[in-house]
Amino acid sequence: MTSITTGAPARSYPAYARPLWKRVLLTREMAIIALLVIVVIVASATVRGFGQPITMTYLLLDVAPILLIALPMTLVMITGEIDLSVGSMVGLASVTTGVLTQSGMPFELAALIALLVGGLGGAFNGFLVTVVGLPSLAVTIGTLALFRGLAVGLLGTTAVTEFPEFWTDLAKAKIGETGIPVIVIPFLVLLAVFAIVLHYTPFGRGIYAIGLAKEAAHFSGVKVERTKFILFVLTGLVSALAGIYYTLRFGSARGDNATGMELQVIAAVVLGGVSVFGGRGALHGVVAGVLLIGVLASALRLANVTSDVINIITGALLVISVVSSSLLAWLARKRRSAGGPQRDSVSTAG
Repeated sequence: MTSITTGAPARSYPAYARPLWKRVLLTREMAIIALLVIVVIVASATVRGFGQPITMTYLLLDVAPILLIALPMTLVMITGEIDLSVGSMVGLASVTTGVLTQSGMPFELAALIALLVGGLGGAFNGFLVTVVGLPSLAVTIGTLALFRGLAVGLLGTTAVTEFPEFWTDLAKAKIGETGIPVIVIPFLVLLAVFAIVLHYTPFGRGIYAIGLAKEAAHFSGVKVERTKFILFVLTGLVSALAGIYYTLRFGSARGDNATGMELQVIAAVVLGGVSVFGGRGALHGVVAGVLLIGVLASALRLANVTSDVINIITGALLVISVVSSSLLAWLARKRRSAGGPQRDSVSTAG
């Protein structure tokens, strides 16, 4: 008779997990938050006028559209897809609102139709990606040009600047004497909704599963195509909402509104810890990434740094972020492979 005994007691899954404080603090998202705090402290101490409440107010007003669009974009990119049409959808929603308002339609109804246009645009992207099976990069590059062409075609080189004073004032209003813009309230509501959906529901777990392994997610019961379709629709809707806010914020509907905003959104999402390959990311890191880019740009402008230099610094930060993430993942794999499986002592008796 042969018996096999091991020199170590059986271990459970929690025994192999990192301590909770490491899982909470030693993350890419917390590193971005720490960097944001450091940049704010340094900028407040060295850049004249940065620490004033009016600066913070305009900073939040400027980054509000990016914060809004970054919420659904995070979910899309976690699935391994991308939507490059969001900036042009902001412009199309802006023009739709302006043209309908100019024709005599009540602003509220015009805004609802603009939201519908955003949802239809997102559904069109989702249909081409999930039903036709085209890659999202190619699809949304095409719809970026399509939506922008429609916006410019509807309004030409003119601009609509007549909007109800109540709504334009509300878009720039502050909460009491705090200096915090009112737009922060709907953003926080949407942030709570998206955070609950992503991090605390089966639908959110399905999003991560799709990004990690689409086929495995499919065989596990996740409705892969339906999930992606819903996310593209949400991206179109929130982009249209950002377009309406953008219009009211600047009091102007133009076909070239928000040109290039899609790159700012994607840069902030990647900087905030979302993997470009899918399967990884968290909303608190994305919010910190958006604010970090906004704070850097605001501080550098106050320091009389040109926009070209600001773009170079932002781009370099993004490249470093992506490279460091890949490097850390490679080092972790090397460390695990170098350690190898631990062998328990085995004794046999016959």
